[in-house]
Amino acid sequence: MKNVKHGKYVAYPQVNLPNRTWPTKTITKAPVWCSVDLRDGNQALVTPMNLDQKLELFSLLLKLGFKTIEVGFPSASEVEFNFLRKLVDDNLIPDDVTVQVLVQAREHLIAKTFESLKGTKKAIVHLYNSTSTAQRKIVFQKDQNEIIALALEGVELVKKYEKTHDGAIELEYSPESFTGTELEFSARICNAVTACWGISENRKVILNLPATVEMATPNVYADQIEWMSQNLENRENVLISTHTHNDRGTSIAATELALLAGADRVEGTLLSNGERTGNVDMITLALNMTTQGVDSTLDFSNLDEVLDIVERCTQIDTHVRHPYVGELVYTAFSGSHQDAIKKGLSFQKAKNDNFWEVPYLPIDPNDVGRNYESIIRINSQSGKGGVAYILEDSYGYALPKKMHPEFGKIVQAITEKESRELETKEIKDLFETTYFGLNNHIELISFATNRNKSDQEIIECKLSYKYDGKIVTSQGSGNGPIDACKHALVKEYEHPFTIHSYSQHSFGEKSSAEAIAYIEIELEDKSMYFGVGRDTNTTMASIKALFSSINRAFSN
Repeated sequence: MKNVKHGKYVAYPQVNLPNRTWPTKTITKAPVWCSVDLRDGNQALVTPMNLDQKLELFSLLLKLGFKTIEVGFPSASEVEFNFLRKLVDDNLIPDDVTVQVLVQAREHLIAKTFESLKGTKKAIVHLYNSTSTAQRKIVFQKDQNEIIALALEGVELVKKYEKTHDGAIELEYSPESFTGTELEFSARICNAVTACWGISENRKVILNLPATVEMATPNVYADQIEWMSQNLENRENVLISTHTHNDRGTSIAATELALLAGADRVEGTLLSNGERTGNVDMITLALNMTTQGVDSTLDFSNLDEVLDIVERCTQIDTHVRHPYVGELVYTAFSGSHQDAIKKGLSFQKAKNDNFWEVPYLPIDPNDVGRNYESIIRINSQSGKGGVAYILEDSYGYALPKKMHPEFGKIVQAITEKESRELETKEIKDLFETTYFGLNNHIELISFATNRNKSDQEIIECKLSYKYDGKIVTSQGSGNGPIDACKHALVKEYEHPFTIHSYSQHSFGEKSSAEAIAYIEIELEDKSMYFGVGRDTNTTMASIKALFSSINRAFSN
């Protein structure tokens, strides 16, 4: 990058952890989830949520299965305070849900916080103060001992007000800017906090180790978590919590590796809302676990509802490529991708087990409330398989494989000419116009058959058609209706052709099903043309397909 002087940026130091264990582990169970949408996410909005929006989002979080929800910073403003009081006074907090509140280590703020918590059965008081080298040097101008004293003062104040509170209080402590803090000091202040609180089996403490600013690669954060886990006193009574931000774009990876390294709990938001580049996205994390066969314990079976509520409450649109939820994440434009997906879905439908193995789709869209209609969309980069998939999946036209290239080229010509994506209905309309709505070079009027009296294997036909301005009636015979029709036709029709392939399938509901027939003819110059016919009578559908192919071949 131009104009960056040497030495302005330096590499983040590695953690001395020669016997690290996390690289060989896998995630086998869900963490304790804590949503911070209503606090951390809310404070990052251009227009913070009003009371109704907060209530709607809180209701959604309950529906999704969150059992710990950080509802706000009640000492910071009346809106935050009143929201918590609304939840308590209207009995909106289920018995199995714990609310969490954030507060700084100052007595008037802690007093206000406990006032807001009156009537709660279970609550987590989340105490924090910044510990990083930069914050100590630049912002607070305090040494390590003074920072520890500040934290312990806050713990003592929480203990003081806990005595007058009727419900159960759990302590969470965050050495804010943990990733910018020396590990030895982080362990020292955390151990001092838990000792001051009186940690025990019945009085556990949440130690939240936030990547307040993401400063290094995800493996370094994992090393920090494992190092802390090895250097915390009473580790068995500590819940290590992560709270990663996305400054480097790797918050998901950092959180997953931290879980491998021993973290027990995850704080984050839906759709990664949060300060600067956002918090870790809980939806992506949970669905990543789902794709690995791990029960996330959260319910994201209706992602469209989640998007609708979150976007409305936060007034932030979701990127079309956002993992799992974006409008285009289950969509393929590439021809080779479309073909692989089409084959994969057919394979999935035919096999006898539930194991999901469809190329390019790591999760079944049905599992998150999406459908297959938008998986394949058509632009100039799309292939023949994608077009065929849409016609079959959305409209029931099962084109023979040999026909895919012909119609695929017709669609591609339109997308290149108009420089845009074609909607599904436009593809259907183009197909029907191409094969059914021709300006007839030759027009079928009637067709009737009967079996030869002397040889029942031979079909005789009477054909009537309009060609070159006159009506022609002709008779022919053959080893089937199509062969008989061709022999009747060529008696006066001067364009030679041979029938190269034929296929047929039913179309629509059984009670009103039609037949769809596909016929491919070959001309003397070896060029090939498909025609399509549709009728309640299977024979007539075939004859219509023959006339369709002739019209396409000789209309020019």
